[in-house]
Amino acid sequence: MTIQSHLALPPTSSRTFIRRAIVLTAAIVAILGGVSTMRVEAAENSVVAVVNADPISRDALASASVERYGTDVLDNLINRHLIMQECNRRGLGVTNEEVRTEIFRVAKKFGLNVESYLQLLQEERDITPDQYSREIIWPMLALRKLVADEVVVSQDEFNRAFVSQYGEAIKCRMVMVQDQSQATQLHAQAVAEPSSFARLAKEFSEDPTSASVGGLIPPIRRYMGDQAIEDAAFALDVAEVSDVLPVGDHWMFLQAVRRMPASQPAPQALPAIKEQINDRIRDEKMKTAASQLFAQLQEQAQVVKVLGDAEASAKYPGVAAIINGQQVSIANVAAECIKRHGESVLEGEINRKLLTQALAKSGKKISNEDLKREIERAAISFGYMNANGSADIEGWFAAVLEGGPGTREVYIEDVVWPSVALKKLVEDETNLTQEDLQQGFESHYGPRAEVLACVLSDQRSAQKVWEMARDNPTDQFFGQLANQYSIEPVSSSNFGKVPPIRKHGGQPSVEKEVFQMKPGDLSGIIATGDKYIILRCQGFTEPVVSDFSAVQEELRSVLIEKKMNVAMGMKYDQLKQTAEIDNFFVAAKEIPRVAAESNGTR
Repeated sequence: MTIQSHLALPPTSSRTFIRRAIVLTAAIVAILGGVSTMRVEAAENSVVAVVNADPISRDALASASVERYGTDVLDNLINRHLIMQECNRRGLGVTNEEVRTEIFRVAKKFGLNVESYLQLLQEERDITPDQYSREIIWPMLALRKLVADEVVVSQDEFNRAFVSQYGEAIKCRMVMVQDQSQATQLHAQAVAEPSSFARLAKEFSEDPTSASVGGLIPPIRRYMGDQAIEDAAFALDVAEVSDVLPVGDHWMFLQAVRRMPASQPAPQALPAIKEQINDRIRDEKMKTAASQLFAQLQEQAQVVKVLGDAEASAKYPGVAAIINGQQVSIANVAAECIKRHGESVLEGEINRKLLTQALAKSGKKISNEDLKREIERAAISFGYMNANGSADIEGWFAAVLEGGPGTREVYIEDVVWPSVALKKLVEDETNLTQEDLQQGFESHYGPRAEVLACVLSDQRSAQKVWEMARDNPTDQFFGQLANQYSIEPVSSSNFGKVPPIRKHGGQPSVEKEVFQMKPGDLSGIIATGDKYIILRCQGFTEPVVSDFSAVQEELRSVLIEKKMNVAMGMKYDQLKQTAEIDNFFVAAKEIPRVAAESNGTR
């Protein structure tokens, strides 16, 4: 008898029952302790998820989030605190309205409304609107305010910018190569025969973009970049070739194509142009000044990082860092970690809970030796081996931890442990039969069918192509049909040629048809999923290995690994599908908060 039937609950009531149980427990504690309704809500909110009646607390989520992302989040918090302290010292601030206005301005610059722009940030860069406002826009606006008094646009700066935008320009061709002696030889040819410049650029220039159009580059204007190149270009007459100039680790020379006279904006447009140019110069100078100020704040700051330092943590319990004498609590860091990464971390904790429950139910345990073997297996499978053939553990850890959050312990907990747990859960169910070995041998070492293929999206088109292929039974004609009609890119671009087909490769209907064919045969129309495939057989390859015993052990290892991976995936899906999971954290994010006003309270 199940717990559910024992309690006489209908199947759909179990989750409601769990929620009520949690709230009831909190209410009893509140009544006995004489605390307020707010404490009851706090007790309820302290549980972020329930997995098969086993709760995950917010404290556990906070601890897991800090363990994985605490260092990165703390660095960001320190930077924001430095900026905030300097703003407070100078009596400056950034309002929410200023943040909203800046987001609107940036979105408009990309031709998007605010909602679309924020959605794009979340989808493409995984940055939430709140994170974008607090961690990107606010610091930027604050730094700009801190340096605003230092940024002044001079008349000379305006004049240069105006000339670079509206002044005279030189349209040029360019040849660029890495070898100086080759540049000298090509330059001599160009000077001797200026009309050959476009040909020389196309044949020899190592800048592919300009080489493809005979060396043509965008017009060169004054005050846009490298003064030496600008001076060389403006010194040329039409068709004249410049000297050879060094550019980084390359050498280049130019040929003037034509001189483009300066443009004269309409008088009524000049005020708007002046404002636009001034704004652009001011923005660029502010970015530079803000970067310099921020670097100065970091250099002058007295920062003690406590998080991750056992000795400092013992001295300053509950503190993550001390910035110019001001403490940042671990609770603050944890809250930031949860804001940014809580959803993904909680998903990992839920999965860990499911696996822990399944292991306990099956009476299985994971030892340190199990974890070590899995790490060694992974290292060897990706080619991290010492000279003696053993696993290069240090090299493997360096590779998997590079550029990612966390430590060895986090990697073992998040990647190695779940893999070992799933293997433990399916190891008794994963056995190889003689049929598995035979099919694996045929798939890995047996003959391959070499075919031409044409893939169609509907049966009517397939029937039409099949009749044309039947009436003109040649490889060349079939290839032309595939190039014209196939909707599959490889077969279309290669005139029907596709990788050889092997037995037991996961396409049973195609394999059954093709291994009954002879060279020159045309298949029937093979329906698979929502596609229709026509094949023309060109022949079969010879088996790679004929002696089964020579590869039996290696094959057994490969097949058991594949079979176990499939079983692990199925077991994980089964655990997820049969589990009773309430994720209050995600639900709280999805359900909008509505303010109910009553007697002036909310």
